[in-house]
Amino acid sequence: MIEISGLTKSYGATTVLDGIDLTVAEARIAAVVGPSGAGKSTLARCINLLERPTSGTIAVNGQDLTRLSRRDLREARRQIGTVFQSANLLRRLTAAQNVALPLRHAGLPDAEVRRRVADLLERVGMLHRANHFPSQLSGGQRQRIGIARGLALRPAVLLADEATSGLDPESTRAILDLLTELRDDLGVTILVITHEMDVVRGIADLVAQLDHGRIVEQGTVADVVRRSDSALSRALLPMPPVPEEDRLWPWTVRYEDAAVSPVWLAQAGRELDTDIAVLAALVEAAGESPVGRLTIGLDPRLDDRRVADVLQRHGVVAEPVDRAVLRAVPAAAGAAGTSGTAGTEGAA
Repeated sequence: MIEISGLTKSYGATTVLDGIDLTVAEARIAAVVGPSGAGKSTLARCINLLERPTSGTIAVNGQDLTRLSRRDLREARRQIGTVFQSANLLRRLTAAQNVALPLRHAGLPDAEVRRRVADLLERVGMLHRANHFPSQLSGGQRQRIGIARGLALRPAVLLADEATSGLDPESTRAILDLLTELRDDLGVTILVITHEMDVVRGIADLVAQLDHGRIVEQGTVADVVRRSDSALSRALLPMPPVPEEDRLWPWTVRYEDAAVSPVWLAQAGRELDTDIAVLAALVEAAGESPVGRLTIGLDPRLDDRRVADVLQRHGVVAEPVDRAVLRAVPAAAGAAGTSGTAGTEGAA
């Protein structure tokens, strides 16, 4: 596991990281997000002690890396594997030779190196590309080789710094599936540095937002989406633009409970004795439970307080939309759902 407490990193008078506190439990995937310049990559370099923190502690599996001697730190770094944005493979070495580098540096016998390299390449689905050079591999294949190299010394922690940036959707999905498999099968703790919210929703157990060197919000992905309407919450689960509907009054809805019934719209419609139109919706699974944001259309003659109370009983937070705000959002072709509840009930 990773335990970061009071981590500060300064370069002269410039403070890049300011009092970071973050804990990632064993066999969990945490994602650190934030705008460019927020300090994400500096945080990754501090965790593997490529950058010495100005103050604070970084513990991996209970061992405080900031207190180790140079010799002990070299040994402790074997617990931390790193996957870089562009895989950083040496172009004159084959895939197998790139994976073998940390093993040879550690002084393992040749027979052990060959066995471990074959096992690692098979693990990431690249054994058939063992003798290919990086120029002969696709971006997703190079990243798989980079992951194999990061796992070469059997680390407890894997840092993935923008590991899916620039990849096509199919390659991105394959890398995310691989990282999830590593967490589940090998018990590796993974810290993902990313700006892609699809990546966070796809694999992360925990998310932390870094801004100007400070963590401004953190929690499980599902909890962050449910508990607030913060910028991070909206980025994780954005509401699609909705068309203006003159006959109905639009309401925004956000799942708040962990167990929202898939038929809540139908039940709420019966309680309110009205039809409910789904104007736009995004409902996804986060972990083992659904999270969602919707815009629904209701009869404008309904009492606002009663509508909010009925929907609250079904585990969702709702409020009417200011039509002036709605008009300011350009309608997107195809964003509207069909009236009724069937579409969203199926998605949930």
